[in-house]
Amino acid sequence: MPCLLLIIVLAFPRVVLALMFLLTNYLQRAYASLLILVLGFLFLPITTIVYAWLVNSHLALAGVNLLILIIAVVIDVGGLGGGEWHRRSRW
Repeated sequence: MPCLLLIIVLAFPRVVLALMFLLTNYLQRAYASLLILVLGFLFLPITTIVYAWLVNSHLALAGVNLLILIIAVVIDVGGLGGGEWHRRSRW
């Protein structure tokens, strides 16, 4: 079951963020500003979810937890520019 949840989060991060915002106060406890939450929704949704998980679990932002956050950023940024790289490689 946790693997299925992870697949859903990675496949539809914006849907998961919207449901978390509407149905729980999980994101409100992690983010003080609604602007940061909206920017995270638009540009780095997986990173927004991971950071909220770290804050709500009271985990320190160091060591392995920082590595998990960096991996989330890489996944998000890789999804933003991947299509352009493939488009350029065809020509």
